[in-house]
Amino acid sequence: MVSIVDIELAASETGLGDVFDAIPSLSCEMEQVIASRNRTLWLSGADLPDLESALAASSTVDRYTKIGGGDDRWLFDLEFDPDIVDVFEIVRSEDGTVLSATADSGVWRLSVRFLEREAVGTFYERLRSTGITPEIVRLYDPTTELHAQYGLTSQQYRTLLAAIDRGYFEIPRKITMKELSDELSVSHQALSEQLRRAYRALIVAEFEQSATRSKPKSISIN
Repeated sequence: MVSIVDIELAASETGLGDVFDAIPSLSCEMEQVIASRNRTLWLSGADLPDLESALAASSTVDRYTKIGGGDDRWLFDLEFDPDIVDVFEIVRSEDGTVLSATADSGVWRLSVRFLEREAVGTFYERLRSTGITPEIVRLYDPTTELHAQYGLTSQQYRTLLAAIDRGYFEIPRKITMKELSDELSVSHQALSEQLRRAYRALIVAEFEQSATRSKPKSISIN
């Protein structure tokens, strides 16, 4: 059963621990997760010279390169010391996928998808064995939740998930619809129809939820 776990862990227990110590106001957002020691992060919360000084002084950051950014937010490519505990590598070794990873106020918040519920427990114990003390904030089955919230069928959910995982929605696309349909063993037309129906379900649900949120509440005056 596919499961998504939201966890929190102290930034001081990660590779950027001493950078957070130097800049308590630091905020981070993972740009992408790749199978290497390098991480691409958006950093903010301090002036660029202070960020670069903290990175240069870090005992765990071997190299850093500013890729771009501005307006108080900069994109860095970071290479960490190979001896540090790499939370993202542990996720990858358990066949997990990091859906999002952000940090502020000295706390990392990760949302991770695992193909099997048992992998969540293994991941948690592996973190604890390295000295990291994660807190599980939420654990849920995304299929059930999305079905209830957006009205997606099981087939529509699986199709969207496969399209996302294979890079169909990325720019530029990493896979064509023909290639994706071949992988899923469905016709090009059937895949196109499944995606269109899924888009419609998501859009309709979002409009309905937006209308509910914006609907004025009635006030009774006694």
